[in-house]
Amino acid sequence: MCRIPGSEIVKAKASSQDSPPEKSALSHAEYEENLRLLQIELVKLQKHFINCDDRILVIFEGRDASGKDGTIKRIVEHLSPRETRVVALGKPSDRDRGSWYFRRYAAELPAAGEFTLFNRSWYNRAGVEHVMGFCTDAELEEFMSSVPEFEGMLVRSGIRLIKYYLDITKAEQKRRIEDRRRDPLKQWKVSPIDEQAVELWKKYSKARNEMFARTSAVVPWNVVRGDDKRVARLSVIKDLLSRLHYADKDTELIRQNPEIVFPYAEEHLQSGAIAK
Repeated sequence: MCRIPGSEIVKAKASSQDSPPEKSALSHAEYEENLRLLQIELVKLQKHFINCDDRILVIFEGRDASGKDGTIKRIVEHLSPRETRVVALGKPSDRDRGSWYFRRYAAELPAAGEFTLFNRSWYNRAGVEHVMGFCTDAELEEFMSSVPEFEGMLVRSGIRLIKYYLDITKAEQKRRIEDRRRDPLKQWKVSPIDEQAVELWKKYSKARNEMFARTSAVVPWNVVRGDDKRVARLSVIKDLLSRLHYADKDTELIRQNPEIVFPYAEEHLQSGAIAK
């Protein structure tokens, strides 16, 4: 990673916010103004890592309707499409199922100067595949054992890997899925698996908790409290910018609330900071 002398990661503190799921703590005007400024910072970041040949990989996971699409869209909106790639793989083919599990994901890893964002990733196995019975217990166990080794290889090769889990409450997920059904522009987001998401809430929670506990050692998970979409999107961008080195960083702008984005710890499950 190309570093800037004197640069540092900013750990910010701000007041917490509690707002109803359907209302944001930010007005539309405040959100748009802050988003534009943060997107300018993202452009600065991209210029820096292209010059340094950095390889950046960001993984987004979370329940159905947790806000992955919207967050990724705002991150990449004004970045160079030549050096920015969003990867959202579909169902595995017969060939994929008969190959090394990580093969099709490895093919999408960033090259020098590239910024790659995974909208769901190899963690499908720990979530949807596990809960819906699309993989065996043996396949799940092999995955859990292999992930730390696989991600360790990526990090040692020079890839900057960051993992976010967008966390929402059961009530908010239900509201968003209902909204998808009613909105003709969101019909493409509705799937049979979505229909069972709320019904299987506890099973997904159990699978998520196991994933956190067993796959955080090498590359820690960062949990994002996502009921307020506007706050969550801005907070993810701020956190991402704070973790990466680039010239002319606006450290005041990227200060954020650590109660919105925070590293996974079992105590957060007990306290309710992570939705149960």
